[in-house]
Amino acid sequence: MKMIKTDIPRFDICTLSEYRQDDIMVSRFSEYFSQHHNLAAPHRHSFYHMVFFTEGTGKHTIDFNHFQVRPYQIYFMAPGQVHSWNFEGKVDGYVVNFSTGFFQSFLLRPDYIDSFSFLTGDTQKSVIDLSHQTKDPIVALFEKLVSQSQSGFGLGADMIRLLLLQVFIQIELGYFSDDKNNFLLQNNVLLRNFRKLIERNFLKLKLPGEYAELLYISPNHLNALCKEHLGMQAGELVRERILLEAKRLLVNMDVSVSEIAYKLNFNDNSYFTKFFKKEVGMTPDAFRKKLTAKRN
Repeated sequence: MKMIKTDIPRFDICTLSEYRQDDIMVSRFSEYFSQHHNLAAPHRHSFYHMVFFTEGTGKHTIDFNHFQVRPYQIYFMAPGQVHSWNFEGKVDGYVVNFSTGFFQSFLLRPDYIDSFSFLTGDTQKSVIDLSHQTKDPIVALFEKLVSQSQSGFGLGADMIRLLLLQVFIQIELGYFSDDKNNFLLQNNVLLRNFRKLIERNFLKLKLPGEYAELLYISPNHLNALCKEHLGMQAGELVRERILLEAKRLLVNMDVSVSEIAYKLNFNDNSYFTKFFKKEVGMTPDAFRKKLTAKRN
């Protein structure tokens, strides 16, 4: 597992085969975890990360949301999200890491992966406890993924893509297809593009009007879309993303609050502290102390 030096440890894909290092990795979870104990501390990935637990208990945290580990639970992480593990006893299952570009040469729609609710980085949709009816077919697909990854690549890489898409489609159909609001949201091109623009530009563009201009719509139109589909103003989405990055940076105790304020393009430390306290209800220092206490 190659670590990229950033403010929070960020890992690239570790290859367990002869396939290109930055594209795909498939493994049984027990083998993966035995090789990478350093992943228990908070870190992030440069790739999509999917874990399917079949055995074990404990806790895992994704972007400061806490979940109990349970058998037949599957979770998905988008690149850049921060997470950590705290397992109890033996844990097993499957893990798949794949790059942003893994499907792009295979599908006519480069953004097809964004149509799955659980791969958008929305933590509340990314952890799923599989039903009794769903778990057996999903286990069978993961077994095929492991087997295919061990038999070499070439056309086998396309078979892995097909198997992964089967997993994604079964999860989407089984757990999100009846949610009309979610369907409308996922298929609203303007909102999807707004979120992508936020992800790319939140450090320098703070105002909704700046994003509306990039989307070639009025600020009022953008606000109306956000209120209708998300129940919040456009500016709240931008502030939420800035706040999430602030929390992620605060995980690293070696980076000062004033350095974080600078990284997030705040004019000064006091302005950043006021912003953070207004949104979270405590200062950055207090939030950091709370994180330290939980770890200890």
